[in-house]
Amino acid sequence: MNALRRFYSSNTAVTPSGPSNETGGVLPIDLEGRHRFVRQRLTNMTDEERAFRRKFLHDQHLSHDEPVAVPEMYEELYNPIRRAFRAPMNLFQEFLVPKIGERTAFNVRFVTGKFLMGLTIVYIGTYYVLYNTNTWERKSGWRIHESRSQCVPGDPGFPRTSDRTLPKHYADRGFSSSPI
Repeated sequence: MNALRRFYSSNTAVTPSGPSNETGGVLPIDLEGRHRFVRQRLTNMTDEERAFRRKFLHDQHLSHDEPVAVPEMYEELYNPIRRAFRAPMNLFQEFLVPKIGERTAFNVRFVTGKFLMGLTIVYIGTYYVLYNTNTWERKSGWRIHESRSQCVPGDPGFPRTSDRTLPKHYADRGFSSSPI
């Protein structure tokens, strides 16, 4: 036994993501025994092994009050910043649970949270594009070009003249319309 323990403890490499195998180098416990497969159970199982297997299968059933929700576990698993960030949606979910059920309330909470985050990102992006444009005063920001409207023969003002008549108009970036 000690030789196996030394073999498994020396041959398990710990990587940054965790141990290299699921049991961390410790031999797994086989709860089902040699009668895991149907053919072996049918051919050579003793009455004692049948009683053990019946007890084993009975122990796999959860009671009516399991799984048990432990409120302290939430505080242990999530740090205070994450708990503060989740608090508004948790209250929203608790409000919805008696009305639409626990699973549906969770789904509504999830979709609502993601929708609000997406809407916030769109609002922030829109604000940044509108109020932080690239002008002659700043090198940073978005540079927005507007396309000319289509003008085909028969439209009023067809032989359209360009608003860029002088060479200085091509790299203006808002300088000529500046109040300074």
